[in-house]
Amino acid sequence: MDETRRDRDTEGRAHNARPRDGLGRPLPYGTPGVERQPEGVVRTPSETVGEAQRLLDAGMPFHAHEVFEDAWKSGPEAERELWRGLAQLAVGLTHAARGNATGGARLLRRGAAALTEFAGAGGPVEVADATAAADVPAATTAHGIGVGALTGWALELAARVEDADAPAVDAAAEAPRLRPDGG
Repeated sequence: MDETRRDRDTEGRAHNARPRDGLGRPLPYGTPGVERQPEGVVRTPSETVGEAQRLLDAGMPFHAHEVFEDAWKSGPEAERELWRGLAQLAVGLTHAARGNATGGARLLRRGAAALTEFAGAGGPVEVADATAAADVPAATTAHGIGVGALTGWALELAARVEDADAPAVDAAAEAPRLRPDGG
């Protein structure tokens, strides 16, 4: 590949073809990387959650974010904020695992805020920090996603990674459970 030219997809749009590591960081051309998630895949909500959980458990939150992004872009309007929030949690975990505490914490909090809309039937829930997260109902969405637990996880991790002495996190060890039943 001539590195002075931009990579393009089959339709001529800019598309980075460099290999990536497990956390989505670009590697030099010719270096073996991990298989990338195909883009634009339309999955059922259950397939989306299952595939994202598999990737999170494997320590690949960047790739899980791509799965959530597909659902966000292809799903019903009423659910887009749910999938966007889940994508932000995955990217927040990615940044925390890369050692970017500020970016990780910011995205974890942004994702948690997006999910609060889905925490209960009574409408949006205000959540400012990990202490307030304890008051978020442990409700699930129609897809069985444990929104309350995920919100608490995200806010707790955000606070932990912001500690000046905190090391980068292990993405697989910190992977959240998307469904309370583990499914």
